[in-house]
Amino acid sequence: MYGLFKPRVLGAWKVPATGPVIFAVNHSHNVDGPMVMGVAPRPTHFLIKKEAFIGPLDPFLTGIGQVKVDRTGADRTAITRALGVLEAGGVLGIFPEGTRGEGDFASLRAGLAYFAVRSGAPIVPIAVLGSSAKRGRLVKALPPLRSRIDVVFGDPFDAGDGTGRRTRRALDEATERIQKQLTSHLESARRLTGL
Repeated sequence: MYGLFKPRVLGAWKVPATGPVIFAVNHSHNVDGPMVMGVAPRPTHFLIKKEAFIGPLDPFLTGIGQVKVDRTGADRTAITRALGVLEAGGVLGIFPEGTRGEGDFASLRAGLAYFAVRSGAPIVPIAVLGSSAKRGRLVKALPPLRSRIDVVFGDPFDAGDGTGRRTRRALDEATERIQKQLTSHLESARRLTGL
């Protein structure tokens, strides 16, 4: 990442040094996941759509511990592997909106809340800014080479309400709390970086 772009990493010291952690990353561009993996202070295992595991990328992504997800339904194998990452004290990376979009955390899916409430792992919000610049691209799927991309790590927080409930209602309430925290972090990151 440092060879292709000019990443500026802010707040990486906020990531807990040990124990399970969930990275909640905004997603507006293909480079967001690899950028976070490249600059994060701990190895990260992202939930990645199965369509990305093609050709030589399949053994590569599997080899570096990424988790293949079939998005057509509840992928029990992916859920088990993701929970296994957290049970082993690792870092699970999630794009809470489920797919690329505006990257503004406007429409969260319940998956992030499920993993956070089920595992008890704190969530670290991450804003990747500058990756969606439209001009000057040599390859449409990538931001312009040597462009600045800011990766802003936020303060860890717990998604649960402290009761340990795992009901549908508890997950819906957790999703609302998470969305407020992530949106607030993104707004702060934009003010901080000017992007």
